[in-house]
Amino acid sequence: MNPTGTLKVTTPTDREIAMTRVFDAPRNLVFEAYTKPELLKRWLGVHGGWSWAVCEIDLRVGGAYRYVWRGPDGTEMGMGGVYREVAAPERIVATESFDQSWYPGDAVSTTVIIEQGGRTTLTITVRYQSQEARDAVLKSPMEKGMAAGFDKLAELLASTLAQGIK
Repeated sequence: MNPTGTLKVTTPTDREIAMTRVFDAPRNLVFEAYTKPELLKRWLGVHGGWSWAVCEIDLRVGGAYRYVWRGPDGTEMGMGGVYREVAAPERIVATESFDQSWYPGDAVSTTVIIEQGGRTTLTITVRYQSQEARDAVLKSPMEKGMAAGFDKLAELLASTLAQGIK
C-alpha cells in the first residue's frame, strides 16, 4: 500500500497516468475537499505564487467545471470539462481540457476515493488521446505540482479534523 503522504505516479497503460496518495482522513471529507470550491481553492494549484481567478463546479452528470489560476506575473492558466459520472463519495469521471495546448487532444479523468481503516486513498487516473499526449504530460512539471497540491490538501484535512469538522 502507498504510505500516507507520498504521491505515487504510475503509467498503467500507454495512454494513462495514475496518481495515488493516501490521506489520514475520512473519505467524505476528502470528497468534499475535492468537489467544493471553497475547499478546493485552498489546496489545488496554489503554490509558487499562483492563486485562483475562477473556480466553478456543477457537480452532476452533464454539469461542467471551470478552473482558472493566475500566476504571480499575471499569466492565467485555465481548464475545464464535463462530468460524465458522479457517485459521491467514491467516484467521479470527467473530461479534461486545458485552454493552452499542453498536450494534443482532450483527456478523461477518473477519480476513485476508497476509505479503509480511517485512511483514504485518492487515485486519479487520466486517460489521454495518445501515448504522445501522455508522454508530454509526464515531461511537464505535473508531478511536482500535484505533489505540492496534495501536501496542501493533507494540511487542510488535518486542520479540518482538528477543528472537529467531519
